Amino acid sequence: MTHDKTSTDTLVVGAGQAGIAMSEHLGRHGVPHLVLERDRIAERWRSARWDSLVANGPAWHDRFPGMEFSNISPEGFVPKEQVADYFESYARKFEAPIRTGVEVKRVTRNEGRPGFTVETSEGVIEAQRVVAATGAFQAPVIPSIAPQDPLLTQLHTADYRNPEQLPEGAVLVIGAGSSGTQVAAELNRAGRKVYLSVGPHHRPPRAYRGRDFVWWLGVLGEWDNEIRQPGSEHVTIAVTGARGGYTIDFRRLAHEGVTLVGRTEAFVDGVARFASDLRANLDAGDANYLALLDGADAYAERNGLELPPEPEARVIPEDPTCVSDPLAELDLAKAGITTIVWATGFSQDYDWLAVDAFDEQGKPSHQRGVSSEPGVYFLGLPWLSRRGSSFIWGVWHDAKHIADHIAKMRGYLAHYEAPGAVSVTLTASTEPASTDADARRVS
Repeated sequence: MTHDKTSTDTLVVGAGQAGIAMSEHLGRHGVPHLVLERDRIAERWRSARWDSLVANGPAWHDRFPGMEFSNISPEGFVPKEQVADYFESYARKFEAPIRTGVEVKRVTRNEGRPGFTVETSEGVIEAQRVVAATGAFQAPVIPSIAPQDPLLTQLHTADYRNPEQLPEGAVLVIGAGSSGTQVAAELNRAGRKVYLSVGPHHRPPRAYRGRDFVWWLGVLGEWDNEIRQPGSEHVTIAVTGARGGYTIDFRRLAHEGVTLVGRTEAFVDGVARFASDLRANLDAGDANYLALLDGADAYAERNGLELPPEPEARVIPEDPTCVSDPLAELDLAKAGITTIVWATGFSQDYDWLAVDAFDEQGKPSHQRGVSSEPGVYFLGLPWLSRRGSSFIWGVWHDAKHIADHIAKMRGYLAHYEAPGAVSVTLTASTEPASTDADARRVS
């Protein structure tokens, strides 16, 4: 590491959708800042997703307000590479001061003077404020129940790419949110025998009465919900834009060949054991689905919308055998299972942020991204301010709130700044975005 030092007003860590949105809003306020990214811009979209992934929302919705996707229908679902390209283009549009290939090692608060000392792979930076824009998908989680069997291939969805990547044989996919369900369906279409472990979930319709579900949630005010419903903290959402977008229905998936099982509880001597909650999970998912249809119908009637009725949307398929007579356990070898794909989410990794901004459980302590440690901010987390915070457009609005807060605090500090007082040197406010993996040295 070099011992060169630079300084800036606000340092943003991460150049994914959160960091880019943050840079845009800081720039609008005239706040000198620098964005550091250890990989490439929007790297997670490129290298931590499977080959066939597309955005789960239509192009008209899952974007920043300032730029549309090119060469794709507004109702289409954008492939992952094009999403990454979009963010690179967006950063260039307003010359975001991004430096790639620079990893933040440690952030500590200065003693006896304002701001923070930031140790990076390219030197030391002094910053008055730090925005942690690394998001929620930092460290793939594989539960401790994973079997210790060298003959089994086990990987997280972050490392899954395509069916050809896996050895021959059946596959057990654990986790039935959007990722697990899409992977299971892809493997089933590829001719693999697939077992899908289903836990609690919500499953909105892809579209209803001619309108995408994101539109319905918008007009119904659901995206602006600020508090999760009690008991829904660990409920995943099963939705997909794959193959043009379709409504996920687990019973229909089972009729197409996937064997559904309950939550995976343990592995003992090569046998997977499942909870007896499969039907309850499916019924709760159906209730969530039907509730949205009810809300949509009521809204259409109340506002006199002449939308085509869709009674077939309320038809729930008959229970397949795997639901009416669910498996309590499964001998992996006898079932021919050679691979387990863990669709079990991610944990947050803030080991580099050595400040008092976390609660007793080690989770970020904040209000709408403004942390309990003055000068530290969080961005890109689920439910940061509302239900929509996890989405591209939601991150953009959360970033605006944080930038407004930073500008307000700068105004207070500047009001009583003594004439002639020594001020912090602010650099890197106009450096153009770097999309090259070999970033310039921070100096």
